Amino acid sequence: MNALLPTAVVGSLPKPSWLAEPEKLWSPWALEGDALVEGQQDALRAAVHEQRQRGIDIVSDGEQTRQHFVTTFIEHLSGVDFENRETVRIRNRYDASVPTVVGPVERPEPVFVADAAFLRAQTDQRIKWALPGPMTMIDTLSDRYYKSREKLAWEFAGILNQEAKELEAAGVDVIQFDEPAFNVFFDDVRDWGMATLERAVEGLRAETAVHICYGYGIKANTDWKETLGPEWRQYEESFPLLQKSSIDIVSLESHNSRIPIEVIELIRGKKIMLGAIDVASHEIERPEEVADTLRRALDFVDADKLIASSNCGMAPLPRDIALAKLSALSAGAAILREELAGALV
Repeated sequence: MNALLPTAVVGSLPKPSWLAEPEKLWSPWALEGDALVEGQQDALRAAVHEQRQRGIDIVSDGEQTRQHFVTTFIEHLSGVDFENRETVRIRNRYDASVPTVVGPVERPEPVFVADAAFLRAQTDQRIKWALPGPMTMIDTLSDRYYKSREKLAWEFAGILNQEAKELEAAGVDVIQFDEPAFNVFFDDVRDWGMATLERAVEGLRAETAVHICYGYGIKANTDWKETLGPEWRQYEESFPLLQKSSIDIVSLESHNSRIPIEVIELIRGKKIMLGAIDVASHEIERPEEVADTLRRALDFVDADKLIASSNCGMAPLPRDIALAKLSALSAGAAILREELAGALV
């Protein structure tokens, strides 16, 4: 692994077409039973191979065993009814049919631990596993039981902490919590959202990360971005809180966004996983573009605390384009890495 400017995939990678319908979120599986398990493992092996071949240093599963980054975790919990679904507004942007909480939520058994152990067996590189954050979980279902967003978030935080500790024991080096809801519900973040995230990471020895983005490159998200004005300053709400938190790494969107790069100053001292790949565009970045995005961040983060990544997950992208973007990411990081090494000579 490159000690300076390591590269990582922040979220999902497209699934092969024989496993699920391409370029579609919540795509149903094309296989069933034992064939599905075998197919998911084959897809995970392929994701690891592609990342290694394309210069990715911190390897992930690419979410090959999950239909969705939130609901796949939730469907393994008791107290949640997936048959009687309701339509809710997701992060105040789009409507989706989601499961319903009908009783106490509990985790009867580990959710992703076996998959993470399988990932660990595929590579000797550092590995990263993503979990949904408590606030984003409660925003992706309907609640008829707790009738309190805060109370349900605390329940999820404890469950996530159990899962994270077992992922750590399975050999996961970096545990990432996805919290796009942090960019929307600012009062909740201040009142209890940050506290529930701290509960989720409590007692972990593995590095912890929080990923706060502006969403997949789907129309609902790109339309929402067009309403945010010439500068996107949502990070100014959560970053001062994160700077004081125990979270090790903060993942943020940057390339082709309207986010002022200086907002990184608000989390000075943290490791930064900087999005240098645009997941809302089919255009493949030139390595020089990636290097420039990363270079601009160096005014606000030390080079030894900078990780190069994508803005968000790439599940909705064509597979060949997503993989080419990974190559661009590693090539761009290499350009800047060589510049920094030369400056030290």
